[in-house]
Amino acid sequence: MQNYTKGIIYASTTAFFWGFLAIALKVATREVEPATIVWFRFSVAFIMLSVWQIFQNPSSFRILKRPPLLLILAGIGLSWNYMGYMLGIHYTTPSNAQLFIQTGPIILAVAGLVFFKEKLKRNQIIGFSVAIIGFSFFYRDQLSAFFESQEKYNLGVLFTISGAIAWSTYAISQKKLVIRHSAESLNLFLFGFPALIYIPFIDLTPLFHLHWTWWLLMVFLGANTFIAYSCLALALKYLEANKVSIIIIVNPMITFITMGILTEMDVSWVAHERFSIITILGAALVFAGAILVVWRKRKKI
Repeated sequence: MQNYTKGIIYASTTAFFWGFLAIALKVATREVEPATIVWFRFSVAFIMLSVWQIFQNPSSFRILKRPPLLLILAGIGLSWNYMGYMLGIHYTTPSNAQLFIQTGPIILAVAGLVFFKEKLKRNQIIGFSVAIIGFSFFYRDQLSAFFESQEKYNLGVLFTISGAIAWSTYAISQKKLVIRHSAESLNLFLFGFPALIYIPFIDLTPLFHLHWTWWLLMVFLGANTFIAYSCLALALKYLEANKVSIIIIVNPMITFITMGILTEMDVSWVAHERFSIITILGAALVFAGAILVVWRKRKKI
């Protein structure tokens, strides 16, 4: 399998798992504090990866002794990304948090052009343009809600944007680090570092009283972190940053479609969200733009 194909598969896997993440996080805040959820996600991901690496590549743990400064910066960025996004979901809704967190992939795409000298082809430029137009339609109702919101909602949006900026810092650093270090060794630090620094802010009491169904949700959040970020690190290794970005940006579509289904089912455990015909048109344009960006002609033999 070619590296290009591997990159698309890994980036798509990340987008798939992130598509359900916002909804699961919103539900989890009903029983557990945001800081505890963030700590739990990192801790579970670190344990899962550690068990895997003990058998696959024990030498990958060496990076924990003397991590590069750039890796520490990436760890700080990822730490706040999780918290900013978590607080954004807590104060607003899954759909709105998904909108404003997309600032991160957009910054990453621009960074790919500026820092990594990646080149955009004509079909990719058209794809980016179509995707941007699609998002302007798709998020029309959510943006109008932002301008009419109260102070609590605005606070959630600011938290989400700060998390997006922090994520771009992580991703840019990761793109440079993955050239010299394995994705698995980098993620050992990136999962373990936040799990350590968030210990002073957690409250474990609610965890001891959770029903087993809530524990399933918490384990899913941790597994989601492990799978999504492991795939993201590999995607950045095999694919240009701008292409990884446009694939990841598609993940809100999964969130909105799922929220639409839950609304039709009239569930009581998550707030309903409704979308107009304009948002459906926007979704179609975003998917079309994504296809244009990742598509390339086969070389003639």
